[in-house]
Amino acid sequence: MVILIGIGLFLNLVAHLWVESLWFQEVGYLQVFLLQLTARGGLWAISCSVSASYLLGNLAIARKLTRVKPVKDLSGRSPQIELNWLLPLILALNLLVGILLFHYIQVGINYWHDANSSLAIPRLFTPESIWQTSKQLSPYWYFGLVGGLAIALSVYPQFLLNAIATLLSLIMGVILSAHWAKLLQYIRPTAFNSSEPVFNRDISFYIFALPIWKLLEFWLVGLCLYSFVSVALTYLQAEDSVSQGRLQGLSLNQQRHLLALGSASVLVVAFGYWLSRYELLYSNRGVAYGASYTDVNFQLPAYTVLSLIALAIAFLLLWQAIFSVPKTNHKFLFTATGIYAATAIASSSIFPLAIQRLIVQPNELARERPYIERSIALTRLAFDLENIDARTFNPQGQLTYADIQANDLTIRNIRLWDQRPLLETNRQLQQIRLYYQFPDADIDRYTLKANLTAHSSNSPAVAERQQTLIAARELDYSAVPQQAQTWVNQRLIYTHGYGFTLSPVNTVGAGGLPEYFVKDIGDTGNGSSLSTSNSAIASSIPIGQPRIYYGEITNTYVMTGTRVQELDYPSGNDNVYNTYDGRGGINIGSWWQRSLFAAYLKDWQMLLTRNFLPQTKVLFRRNITQRIRAIAPFLQYDRDPYLVVADTQIPENKGNYLYWIVDAYTTSDRYPYSDTGAQGVNYIRNSVKVVVDAYHGSVDFYVADPQDPIITTWQKLFPRLFKPLNQMPASLRSHLRYPVDFFKLQAERLMTYHMIDPQVFYNREDQWQIPNEVYGNKPQLVEPYYLITSLPTVPFEEFILLLPYTPSQRTNLIAWLAARSDGENYGKLLLYEFPKQQLVYGPEQIEARINQDPVISQQISLWNRQGSRAIQGNLLVVPIEQSLLYVEPIYLEADQNSLPTLVRVVVAYENRIVMAETLEQALQAIFQAEETNTPAIVRPVEEPTQ
Repeated sequence: MVILIGIGLFLNLVAHLWVESLWFQEVGYLQVFLLQLTARGGLWAISCSVSASYLLGNLAIARKLTRVKPVKDLSGRSPQIELNWLLPLILALNLLVGILLFHYIQVGINYWHDANSSLAIPRLFTPESIWQTSKQLSPYWYFGLVGGLAIALSVYPQFLLNAIATLLSLIMGVILSAHWAKLLQYIRPTAFNSSEPVFNRDISFYIFALPIWKLLEFWLVGLCLYSFVSVALTYLQAEDSVSQGRLQGLSLNQQRHLLALGSASVLVVAFGYWLSRYELLYSNRGVAYGASYTDVNFQLPAYTVLSLIALAIAFLLLWQAIFSVPKTNHKFLFTATGIYAATAIASSSIFPLAIQRLIVQPNELARERPYIERSIALTRLAFDLENIDARTFNPQGQLTYADIQANDLTIRNIRLWDQRPLLETNRQLQQIRLYYQFPDADIDRYTLKANLTAHSSNSPAVAERQQTLIAARELDYSAVPQQAQTWVNQRLIYTHGYGFTLSPVNTVGAGGLPEYFVKDIGDTGNGSSLSTSNSAIASSIPIGQPRIYYGEITNTYVMTGTRVQELDYPSGNDNVYNTYDGRGGINIGSWWQRSLFAAYLKDWQMLLTRNFLPQTKVLFRRNITQRIRAIAPFLQYDRDPYLVVADTQIPENKGNYLYWIVDAYTTSDRYPYSDTGAQGVNYIRNSVKVVVDAYHGSVDFYVADPQDPIITTWQKLFPRLFKPLNQMPASLRSHLRYPVDFFKLQAERLMTYHMIDPQVFYNREDQWQIPNEVYGNKPQLVEPYYLITSLPTVPFEEFILLLPYTPSQRTNLIAWLAARSDGENYGKLLLYEFPKQQLVYGPEQIEARINQDPVISQQISLWNRQGSRAIQGNLLVVPIEQSLLYVEPIYLEADQNSLPTLVRVVVAYENRIVMAETLEQALQAIFQAEETNTPAIVRPVEEPTQ
């Protein structure tokens, strides 16, 4: 049975590696897979073999030495330990073995479930890590299992000690192999050409080298501690060592063995304290992140001394093991070890606390000032805040209707449709069938003709940018009726989604519903399977055959090119079918290929079906996030891939115009003195743009930030994986946008680290916060939003990402941050700060004024009756000229069968607030009333129908 199981596991491993190599060959990155496999497999093999050799080798030596007679000390007597002390000592060591084992098992399980290169270095075997492990399992179960293992070790010591050594070796292999990416970075580092001020080492040491040294420490602690304890247990429980209730003593070679193991253990302690010196740069002890006054002036010298003393003790033990065992004074060693341990504990906790309270806190600002400056400077560098162009924005309050007309493109692109109501409407009107799904809607901009938004065929065909919402219609197989969820349907027929919807963000159709540039599925009579609003849209938006084989929710594998045709889209009472002819997939026409994939996918129906042909292919790993993570697991990926419709002019892609763009990041949590952000990282760059073909499944990685040293290192390691950004087709480059996740992380850090004066930072007197808004009837933080507008002093409109700030504990605006996304200005950040002595309304104040307005609040209360509810949408702060305009859409939806409709638009400017049916009416009511000195009114309107 053991042989059969072993053969089965081996064949399963071969099938897995073979299929993975075929898949990487399909996507064109076989070299990437081979290097990953070599690094991961080599690291696992080396760590396992070295661990097993060290642990099992020491146990084998100990077993050989248990038959040797004990040696007498200088007084002529054999060292003896009373039995009443021996049994508790053995039990304590057994418990230590159990705790050590369960700690490493828990770490190994975490890595087995999440074996990717972004995992943090595991915690060392410390009281804190032991307590965390016990909490994960439940303390009662944890200590029960540890106690049971301790008892078992007393009954079957030799067998269990060897079994635990083997298990620990395997666990060490899993843990270390998961950090293959860090090892590759260590081999090919790139200098940051910037150093930290404590050790004056280049930042690259902390990003690339220090994690490997910490991983080595974790490994060595486990090896040395278990070896020492297991060998000691072997000697203590040996039959010849115990006689008449006493431990008779240890032989000369046994003492040499234990002293050598003790020397290795203490040497690891010295190594750990030396590394702890560098870990001080990530200290949270002071008022700012990083090494503080206490860390630099006391903790650093203390760790240096402790490391050197431990090094001296290690050499002393080694000297005694080699040359002077019979003369060894064991009581002196035990006393010295105890004193050292007490000193180490005091140096790590008691003394620093005393210095912090007695020396630092009475004069904290003066003592911590240089360390605050370091934290501010390096945090701003790590999050790329130094490149923010800060300016003053002084609202004049002199916006006129003529200015509104002059900024017509900005006004026509103010977003009135939020993603949530649009998706709800899409699911009601555009889902077509239950098995279709719109998982997301993404903001983008497309160059259209001017007459498309004006709906006038007589308008000149001038190119104009239009902000839009695009949503992919993907296939959700889980929504197929249960009776129809057969193997043939799942694997051969329901293979892909179809089409997309494209909506302008600023216009409303009949009945308050969204207007669609592109919608529906079916024969439109113009050669396209999707319906367009007019011929100009058809000429501006390339549609082709918009099949989506690779998407956000395509989590199934399928077979194409079979005897069964694939469902393309429904058409009336019938269905249209098609056969996939794309470049994606791996051929499984022969019996051995079917067998290989049947073993890999655990799908034995593949061997029994008669529907396969010689050209049959299998398409798997079709979820775009899983697809790109499999290729480059060392990058972090944005949570929001977005769909782009573009003609890339690539001949082999003719007819397919759908692509996914995913932002990828290089990150680290090891940047010295940089305060950790909300995502647990303290360094981040948006270094890569990933493009995935929705039909063919091809994946391309483009380097967007070549100045980033981390991506430069990955380019050295995988030269064929990355391409320069200028090789991306221009039609795709025009749709690149500054990513929201990256922007939010920078904006969160900027709330504190815009304060560059140490005293202002210390007092937190200019702390910012992200304001709240009301969405529906619930408060939430304002999310960054995209706009097409012209920035102050910029003479043209562009696509930007914007987020306002308010002062801490206050609701007026203090600043707003903008990220540019177009052309050569892509990636530039601008911060506009308001004069502190001037009141500028914030979102919460505008929301309060809207809800306090008697006419608006009365109307909203009326809508919230009789089975419907009003939803207040995102409040947008729109900069125009030297002024701010506030716009909030209001939707109406029924409690059942929700179909949100846009019923009103609220516009606020200075002290005027108007609610009207359209944005144009609201703007006219505000600015024309202001210019004629008449009060702005809310026009009476008929009750909207649901």
